[in-house]
Amino acid sequence: MVVAMWIRLRQIAVVTADLRKTAMDIGTVLGVEACFTDPGVKRFGLKNTLWPVGSQFLEVVTPIADNTAGGRYMQRRHGDSGYMFITQVDDVGRRRARAAELGIRIAFDLSFPEEGHDGIQLHPADTGGTFFEMDQMTMDGGDEVGGPWYPAGRNWEPYVRTDYVSGIVAAEIQSPEPATLAGRWSDMAEIDLATDDNGHPYLQLDNATVRFVEDQDGRGEGLGGIDVATVDRDAILAGARARDCYVSDDEVSVAGLRVRLR
Repeated sequence: MVVAMWIRLRQIAVVTADLRKTAMDIGTVLGVEACFTDPGVKRFGLKNTLWPVGSQFLEVVTPIADNTAGGRYMQRRHGDSGYMFITQVDDVGRRRARAAELGIRIAFDLSFPEEGHDGIQLHPADTGGTFFEMDQMTMDGGDEVGGPWYPAGRNWEPYVRTDYVSGIVAAEIQSPEPATLAGRWSDMAEIDLATDDNGHPYLQLDNATVRFVEDQDGRGEGLGGIDVATVDRDAILAGARARDCYVSDDEVSVAGLRVRLR
């Protein structure tokens, strides 16, 4: 019997030059509360903060050293930018084998058995300008929807605020050749491609979609935006105007991302 695999969008990471400003934007516009700072990212020359968005997470990293991968990524994409697309999977061993089969390099192995976390970050040069991460939570309850998530620490639930937004329902990855990139991601995720009403290829994960669009802002290939499940549009737009993040009544700009209100 073939057992269906699952893959969920669990976290979006962005890289910014000014963590304090970006944190104020996120808190004011999206109405979320910071839950965790991971000292472990210092090894990459970064510092970070995470905010729960329902049971998913928005992470912001900023370089604190010269010549970091995050700093080079910002240079390549001309400023603050979407950085990582981070998923939770049921069997990371199978995902490692699939990456090897496709000749996709693993940029970093995230093997912390004592913490109940096993994962891989696929190299952005092979995935198309964005880190594609797949993590398995191996602790008790790790497979549960909305369950433990080691990258956000062990006490994130009390910080969940869903007055403005309740989840991340899509990510938008841009490319000069979106159909080609979509095919590559389909192979990596082992999910068939579909096409939306606007003609964009997309992948349907268990809890979100990954949409592939043409690069129209001149920033090159990478994670360009997210869609959020909107609870209080008026509050979001008021915060966006106050923080100079307003784009339209359906879109705000936060941390280098196009944030569409759904």
